[in-house]
Amino acid sequence: MSRDIQVAFDAHDPRALSTFWRDALGYVHPGPPGVELPEGADPLAAWDDFLARIGVPEDQRNTRSAVEAPDGRGPRLFFQQVPEDKVAKNRVHLDVRAAPGLQGEERMAALEAECARLVALGAARVRRDEPAPPMSEGFIVMTDPEGNEFCLD
Repeated sequence: MSRDIQVAFDAHDPRALSTFWRDALGYVHPGPPGVELPEGADPLAAWDDFLARIGVPEDQRNTRSAVEAPDGRGPRLFFQQVPEDKVAKNRVHLDVRAAPGLQGEERMAALEAECARLVALGAARVRRDEPAPPMSEGFIVMTDPEGNEFCLD
């Protein structure tokens, strides 16, 4: 039997990092437990209200955040605040499938377009690896706003 997974990120600013990944992947922030959000409501504002209502001190309200696939098909991403800096290359990274079914220049053009969109959201481009068939179709290495490496694949 297969298992569902959650990918956890250590972060200095869980809310900001979760917002980046929400926008990068087309995910959503879930609402607080037991809170039914009306259509178009801001889940982060709902979390602010919820945390204030249950007495969480303001300086502790950005210690964790999460995003989920709106259709429930992808893994949940969880962001937890940690005091230490990232000091080395992460040992696990995400491959964001930004050009499914495309090959050659068409694939690389799609990856470049997605790279530009993510840079505008706060990511940084590290390098482009050209296609090298049959082992690689080409990819772009990037980092998120807190320096976590990922690939556009």
